[in-house]
Amino acid sequence: MSDLQRRDFVAGAAALAAATGIGLVAGDAVDAGDPSFMNNVPDPLLANKELPTFKYALEKSKGRVIGQSYGKEATVEQLPISKGLAGVSMRLEPGAMRELHWHATAAEWAFVNEGRVRTTVIDPQGRAETNDFEAGDVWYFPRGHGHMLECLGNKPCHFILIFDNGYFSEFGTFSISDWLGHAPRSLLAKNFGVPEATFDGFPKTEVYFARGAQPPEKPANPLQGLRLPPQTHKYRLLAQAPAVDNKGGRLYMVDSSSFPIAKTITGAILDLNPGALRELHWHPNADEWQYVLDGRVSVTLFGSHGRFRTETLERGDVGYIPQGYGHSLENIGERRCRVLIGFNSGVYESIDLSQWVAGNPVDVLATNFGKPPATLAKFPRRSIIIAPR
Repeated sequence: MSDLQRRDFVAGAAALAAATGIGLVAGDAVDAGDPSFMNNVPDPLLANKELPTFKYALEKSKGRVIGQSYGKEATVEQLPISKGLAGVSMRLEPGAMRELHWHATAAEWAFVNEGRVRTTVIDPQGRAETNDFEAGDVWYFPRGHGHMLECLGNKPCHFILIFDNGYFSEFGTFSISDWLGHAPRSLLAKNFGVPEATFDGFPKTEVYFARGAQPPEKPANPLQGLRLPPQTHKYRLLAQAPAVDNKGGRLYMVDSSSFPIAKTITGAILDLNPGALRELHWHPNADEWQYVLDGRVSVTLFGSHGRFRTETLERGDVGYIPQGYGHSLENIGERRCRVLIGFNSGVYESIDLSQWVAGNPVDVLATNFGKPPATLAKFPRRSIIIAPR
């Protein structure tokens, strides 16, 4: 085929794709959790007359249990609406380690809920960082970066992992024992420059949770020596001042402006006092994944065309709000509630209902609602964000 013929063939194929395949391409992208909303192809699950459930009882699920350690996940398999984000609740017993692994299709953001955790992560330039985490701390590992997680001390640890892909499964990770257990020993010997007998007794299948002695209090340097990456993977979220602090509660927030390595996920901790409300709002640039750390929360979802749904989330439950959908969170319990929230964007954006109303002239609001201007003049002049009881 000549260069001219080749160019004509490529141009013809492109034209045919444009004429017949745009809907398929866009549909595939949306089905795969693409947040760009190519051509505004509707998600069939959200196009029905009624909104689907956006709640999943994560901690009541079985998950994967080895000894006294477990991993429980919420993906589109368990919660079909959650195409943009997935999450895992993981507990490690003392001496347990989530073995060396990487995620081919998702970045990992985590919040430590209880205990202490040590992580080591390596980047494509071979630079590695080891960090120790306490309750309230956060880590972020970019997609494809190899890492491990281990419990520190003599008490178990618990943390929540958030992934920027709702189709990602924790149980489909690439684990080092699984790889070495299935590669020929001759290949491994050649790769590492050691005798084949070195691999006698190595695991033949995926270990997932490795168990051994408690790690030393002070981490040792890696085999290669200390070569740190330019950006840390650790952020002390609850050690910072809250972004919002009023009679209704507190909101702690971290995105890439304060945690530069976290380019695809923003995280938040929302504390609501009894009766308080995280006001009606929406996020123009991200889906929202919720995990109730404590308390009882009423979550509403507005999906246009008169569709409105309310779910009650309790401790250990997961909620999910699609990008651009209106929603609110209200503490309906007798004590403070705490909700972990993740967004699949490194930049936080929100438009609050009170803020939207306050941004319009009173005469516009009066016309819109058919009410006297004096009535609308009583509305707040700025965002409420968290409204007290």
